[in-house]
Amino acid sequence: MWLDVDINRSITLWDGGRENFLIRQGGCAVERTTWMKRNGMKPKAMYCVIGMFISVLMFANAAYAEDESCIHCGMLKAKFGHSWMVIEHTDGTVEGVCSVRCVAVDMALHSHMPVKKITVGDYNTKKQIAADNAFWVIGGDMMGVMTTRAKWAFETKDSADSFIKSHGGTPAIFPEVMKAAFADMYEDTLMIQKKRKMMKKEMQ
Repeated sequence: MWLDVDINRSITLWDGGRENFLIRQGGCAVERTTWMKRNGMKPKAMYCVIGMFISVLMFANAAYAEDESCIHCGMLKAKFGHSWMVIEHTDGTVEGVCSVRCVAVDMALHSHMPVKKITVGDYNTKKQIAADNAFWVIGGDMMGVMTTRAKWAFETKDSADSFIKSHGGTPAIFPEVMKAAFADMYEDTLMIQKKRKMMKKEMQ
């Protein structure tokens, strides 16, 4: 197992058994005992430092996942998991966006980048599901995300039907949802600009 640590210098650990435990410093592999003597570190201290560093990395990754924001509007995933969408392109790049509206924006801006797969958060559970397989609802009385006409995804037909019964809306498939998002783009953009203008005035 290799562990790369970059703290002003490159340190790589290779665990091939205690007798073969090597540490690479400055591009050169040296024995564990040699490295520790050179750096004045005892074995227990070294293991503590490595453990602390790994803990920091794990915490940072978790915090980043919670604070992930839409690349187009800045909306936080933590607040919009029920509409969050992930776009995977054929070249391997992956982008997270807050809503169907921002998927449409992304596709318009990156028409040269074919899409391989899109997932979306289930409205009720926030679980990411395949957008093509989801049961979609367009409209209804619930306020949409970045749009005047809401577009929600559900993992099961029963969940979608239950939502329509309570809040209204029309069942749809993903291609119809995307067409609606592009059709709504002009009005949605005006709505967003108006809201941002109002927010700016309130902050003054």
